Amino acid sequence: MVEGKKSEQTENLGSHGGRASSWLAVTVMLVGTIVAGFGLTAANWTLVWIGAGVFVVGGILALVFDIFTDVVIDAPRVGMHAEDHR
Repeated sequence: MVEGKKSEQTENLGSHGGRASSWLAVTVMLVGTIVAGFGLTAANWTLVWIGAGVFVVGGILALVFDIFTDVVIDAPRVGMHAEDHR
């Protein structure tokens, strides 16, 4: 491959990184899950419900930020065969 030129296969690849707002929503849901999980192991129902509430807030953020639009559909790979993946 010539330096500075993209190959046909890499030219069609999109970014799967997502937006910062999407990562914020996912992080809030992850924190809620961790807090609720810790509450379950510590037998502290207050922490469980606080974690569940934080998770719901993250879910609402995910809906508001429309995180499902971050999905990138790659163009079909050209010239790749099943035996190339072994």
